[in-house]
Amino acid sequence: MSRLDKMNAIIAEQRAEHEAFCRKAQKTSDRIERLIKFAEDTPAYLQALNDEFENKTSLNDTEVSIMFFTVGLQILRQHYLTKFVERVDDQTGGKSDPFHGGEYSGRQHQYYNPTLNEIINNPVPFDANIGANGALSGGGHMGHRVTAIGHDPLLGLIFGTANIATSTLTTKDFVSYHIKSDGKRDVFAERASTALVLQKTAGKLFDGADGFKKVGVSFARELAHLRSDVHTKNSLPLPVISVIDSKFAAELASYGLDFANVLTISGQVAMARLINSLVAMYHFCFYDGSIPKDLYAVKTKKIICYSNAIASGVNLAEVGLTRNFKLLDIGGIANTIFEVVTNVKFIKKVKRDFIFGTYDAALAAL
Repeated sequence: MSRLDKMNAIIAEQRAEHEAFCRKAQKTSDRIERLIKFAEDTPAYLQALNDEFENKTSLNDTEVSIMFFTVGLQILRQHYLTKFVERVDDQTGGKSDPFHGGEYSGRQHQYYNPTLNEIINNPVPFDANIGANGALSGGGHMGHRVTAIGHDPLLGLIFGTANIATSTLTTKDFVSYHIKSDGKRDVFAERASTALVLQKTAGKLFDGADGFKKVGVSFARELAHLRSDVHTKNSLPLPVISVIDSKFAAELASYGLDFANVLTISGQVAMARLINSLVAMYHFCFYDGSIPKDLYAVKTKKIICYSNAIASGVNLAEVGLTRNFKLLDIGGIANTIFEVVTNVKFIKKVKRDFIFGTYDAALAAL
């Protein structure tokens, strides 16, 4: 190759490199211009994405119908399933106990080992108070409901059952007494061993069919007695608190924090959430794939939030107008607050992911 040819080849190579550089520079310049334009249009673009999100997650006529149907279900629940139960006196409450046979006691006492007939036909021993001599003091207005732990909704399942099975009474201090009959009513007798109360009860479970039946009937009597007491005027204390501080348990009850109210409020929460879950499943049956599932979930959350808020608002208005606080849906209102807080957080996350995910994808495509 001649010297001239070499020079021409070098010049051609340089020209090609220059043209490639110019094309690359132009491409970079064009992208910078697009980025600048995109940045200028960002507020409008984000607003458009926001509008698109709201449009895709807005409720259609069918979903509005589902929402008001949910409102109706929640209001029906408030009135017929989970409203506060009318309190009755102890005598009336006792009649709901299928084992209730009045206050007459005819125990033929054998230490820690009453007969099955005695277990069935005599009052529960932890209702005894004659001859207590201060053993049941410190219960405030709730009396023996907080000082005899057979009435504890949780501990009573153990100690109350054991007391019935052994004709004893165990106090909040875990001190036990034998309960005997004076021929008419139950009375305190001498001290008993709490360890033996539990030991003898456990031993009956392995003492043949008769012993097992005694413990089984004692447990049934305990459940029946707790059930008969729970909706009386004094109700039952909150679980365990009475053995820690009986006066505090009674004071809590005086402010409405007793077991009956806790059961009612828990039922309100549980039923409200059950309705919400059923509605969410029903709404998903209409999913047709036209929008992503996370956006459809936003629509479900809106149905639940709106319906719960409306139902709780109606409940508060009704209570305010009627002054009937037994209609107050405390658990439902608490559930509404929970749903609103958690669902708003969920909706914001999905919205943020939708808007900025779409924005980032558009930016990467420039």
